[in-house]
Amino acid sequence: MPNVTVEGEKTFSVEAGKKLVLALEDAGIDILHRCGGNARCTTCRVQVVAGDPGPMAELEQARLAREASLGPDIRLSCQIRVESDLTVRVISRAGAEGIAAGPRPAD
Repeated sequence: MPNVTVEGEKTFSVEAGKKLVLALEDAGIDILHRCGGNARCTTCRVQVVAGDPGPMAELEQARLAREASLGPDIRLSCQIRVESDLTVRVISRAGAEGIAAGPRPAD
């Protein structure tokens, strides 16, 4: 099973193929995901610090292309299937925003 490390928080094992946003949420990591995992809102962004998150699908690529200020290491956690070890930094936190995370994304 791959391991996911959230910088400054913890490392945990994840079932291969699980969506990163679900793995983070299930591990008790505070992450915002307002659109429910549909690559529409970009609130579930993570910075990939180490590891290979896999190729970006067309939907994610098109949505992130509209955000000119984002670097190539920024990905949508709702679109990543964890297949190998990853180290990430969570960018948007529901708690910091003072709002609910959003509907649980479908697997």
